[in-house]
Amino acid sequence: MVNLNSDMGESFGIHSFGNDDALVALIDTANVACGFHAGDPSGMHETVTTALAAGVTVGAHPGLPDLVGFGRREMKLYPDEAADIVRYQVGALVGFLKAEGAPLDHIKPHGSLYGMAARDPEIAEAIAKVAAEYQVPLFGMANTEHEKAANKVGVPFVAEFYVDLGYRADGSLIIARRPHATPVAEATERAKRALVDGLATAVTGETFPMRVDSVCVHSDTANAVEIAQAVRDVLSSL
Repeated sequence: MVNLNSDMGESFGIHSFGNDDALVALIDTANVACGFHAGDPSGMHETVTTALAAGVTVGAHPGLPDLVGFGRREMKLYPDEAADIVRYQVGALVGFLKAEGAPLDHIKPHGSLYGMAARDPEIAEAIAKVAAEYQVPLFGMANTEHEKAANKVGVPFVAEFYVDLGYRADGSLIIARRPHATPVAEATERAKRALVDGLATAVTGETFPMRVDSVCVHSDTANAVEIAQAVRDVLSSL
């Protein structure tokens, strides 16, 4: 069954960011920022408890160490550096999950780290090995190095589809530096086409196959709640 996930816990200190409180009633699983691209210890703990209280599973959303760039600026990393960046952040989130008596559900890289892993087999395998250490699924894009690495190290793979981001003709994701609102009707049509027809459309008009295990709606999108409700309605109609 296809589920609905959202990236959460991206506030920092006294600065609130995203639509987390409203989204938890609509999603199935939360990807919680672990402090490198966004989030902080108190925010991580609050996001974990809020999600669990709503019956939402919690996975780690580790990013590049770049608070100013929100993890959306690429870095040159050796594979062992990538593994340690992810391992460090996942360990922090697991500490808060253990405090609440809950398991880690999955690992999903954030932002540019996600994009780097989709293209680079060594970075992808480094991250997948951390998922293997925790024996949890890896979230990523179908038919990319994400999936190949998960299969190689023997961890379950969850293929994601994004209704609030654009795709290139080669199927790669366009990771914008700043969030932007996607029209609800457009997001709904994207969800229907991917879920029913197994297809997605690039921003330049080309169509390509799309396999979907989970649909992501970003919490930092201005109209995230409306988009999530639309996707939930599509999922319920299947």
